Amino acid sequence: MKTANRAISSIFNTASPAETMRLAAAFARRLRGGEIIFLRGPIGAGKTVFVQGLAKALGMKAAPISASFTLMREYRSAKARLFHIDLFRLAPKDIANLGLETLLEVESAVIAAEWPDASGEFFPPDRLELEFALTGADGRKITAAAHGPSSRKLLK
Repeated sequence: MKTANRAISSIFNTASPAETMRLAAAFARRLRGGEIIFLRGPIGAGKTVFVQGLAKALGMKAAPISASFTLMREYRSAKARLFHIDLFRLAPKDIANLGLETLLEVESAVIAAEWPDASGEFFPPDRLELEFALTGADGRKITAAAHGPSSRKLLK
């Protein structure tokens, strides 16, 4: 099996929303634009909190809120453009009409997609996949799997 095609993974445990945001900030320091982050987990598991941590660390003034009812929100700073996408209620045929391919052309774009399972064919395979699991009232187990060279840099 070739290492280039094999995912590498890590597990992170956080005990509070603030720790989840600090973890996101650690990832944000490695972002250069062009990265894709998939966020999976039950409602209330910390996916949006993680995106808030990314935005804060990237210097964005607005704190991300759930994109559930708007599907996509964009946040900008001098460092990056963060696209927070929520694909919870969408089927693959609906996703085809969102224009995701244009986001991939934005050099400074960082894409954080919640509920990405129906969107796999629309994104390149090089992505960081985060699986959030509840481990108590505020605790979270976040399993990260990097698929490709760009996402592997995020886990180093």
